[in-house]
Amino acid sequence: MKVIKTMCLLLAWALAAPHAQAQSSNSAYTLGSGDLIRISVFGEADLSFEQVQLNDAGTFSYPFLGTINARGKTARDVEQLLTNGLRGDYLVDPKVTVSILEYRKFFVNGEVASPGGFAFQPGITLRKAVALAGGFTERASRSAFYIIRDTDASRTPQKIGLDDPVMPGDIITIEQSFF
Repeated sequence: MKVIKTMCLLLAWALAAPHAQAQSSNSAYTLGSGDLIRISVFGEADLSFEQVQLNDAGTFSYPFLGTINARGKTARDVEQLLTNGLRGDYLVDPKVTVSILEYRKFFVNGEVASPGGFAFQPGITLRKAVALAGGFTERASRSAFYIIRDTDASRTPQKIGLDDPVMPGDIITIEQSFF
């Protein structure tokens, strides 16, 4: 009996460890349009969804609760919204987890080999973003890089360095060199 109990504890720990690691790495990330999330409600298959993509307004539709606004919220914030919404009328003590499956894209254009949209990855810098876009072209400037931050309402291009962070929804432009 003791062996079975120990095996159950080890199995529970092994299953919880990746989830805890994923949540801690995503804790500061704020959701926005285009993000793909997973919603799990323990013991409630009808309220769990393998893939939910946030629409252009950063919202999604959820049974019983209607439209949920996830824009600017962390995965943990959305967990709390769903937990609070389901508690009482629908479930006594809901256990909700929200995981980010795919981050929304950032965009690289200008003098790179393969301009386009790329899935955000935590910790990505401009140097890594250029590598994802196939590297610099022969005509690319090695010092004139501009970024329009998704969070900047004025959409003003800012000069950026190769080791500066890139965020989801950002638009990066690699200028042409004049020499």
